[in-house]
Amino acid sequence: MKTQIKGRNVTVTDALQDYANEKIEHVHKLLQERKIDEVTRVELELRVEKNPSIPEPCIAEATVFTRGPVIRAREASTDMYAAIDLVTDKLTRRVKKYHDKMHGKTRHGHDKPAVEVEPAPELAPVAAATALADELAGELAHAGDNGRIVKTKQFALKPMSVNEATLQLELVGHDFFVFTNAESNRTNVVYRRNDGHYGLIEPVEN
Repeated sequence: MKTQIKGRNVTVTDALQDYANEKIEHVHKLLQERKIDEVTRVELELRVEKNPSIPEPCIAEATVFTRGPVIRAREASTDMYAAIDLVTDKLTRRVKKYHDKMHGKTRHGHDKPAVEVEPAPELAPVAAATALADELAGELAHAGDNGRIVKTKQFALKPMSVNEATLQLELVGHDFFVFTNAESNRTNVVYRRNDGHYGLIEPVEN
């Protein structure tokens, strides 16, 4: 396993790096114990926000890459060591949740389907985008008239089932996840609904 720790607006001292490595190793051991796909690398970014209005300026973002799912978490605190504790604790919870869902268990240990997905109605592309925006409205900030694209990400869309996509959604902690549906070989979006279920957006041909 390769571990990369980098700092932004903060010096990653030997003591801080040793502490982070020790906490990450605990997550790695849990992945091994639960027999989850082999970990290939871990990226941990530590940064301090300079804005005095931010009450918890110490931020830790961790991404665990495996040969299967990607697990991601972000936490903030007033202390960098505490932020590392929080982010690795969140990773641990997500690993356990992923393991339980893969084995079809509820928190009470009863069998259940790995994921319950509530498909969205068939919508034209524009209507689908509007529905997704409405669903996430409470989570998104309004950019205003001068809003602009400030960051671009590119990533490969891995073919997977809808159940696998919802699991990946949980592991990265996002509100939606774009993927290639292995059954249709088309780009789909799963998203978290306000009622706790999931929605599925599928493109339809005009």
